[in-house]
Amino acid sequence: MSKIKHLNLHPGEAGHLSDLKIGQSGVVLALHNDDPALRRRLLDMGITSGVAVTVKKIAPLGDPVDIVLRGYELCLRRADMANIDIKAVD
Repeated sequence: MSKIKHLNLHPGEAGHLSDLKIGQSGVVLALHNDDPALRRRLLDMGITSGVAVTVKKIAPLGDPVDIVLRGYELCLRRADMANIDIKAVD
């Protein structure tokens, strides 16, 4: 299992959804994933270009992460979040 590098994103910077900290928000720029079934599920759950997401909670061991988008909460694994490009808003 490889370690995922976490950045400290500032407003206006681009990165991955997994780089956001609790309370930070971002706008999805792109979704890139090699698994077509997982890509389809993420799209069906509302993770599309232009959608705003906010990190609400992070599990004690760091995985999974609870995000808020389109008026509901969604838990994702950090490995899946690393495949979602975002632009930090705040």
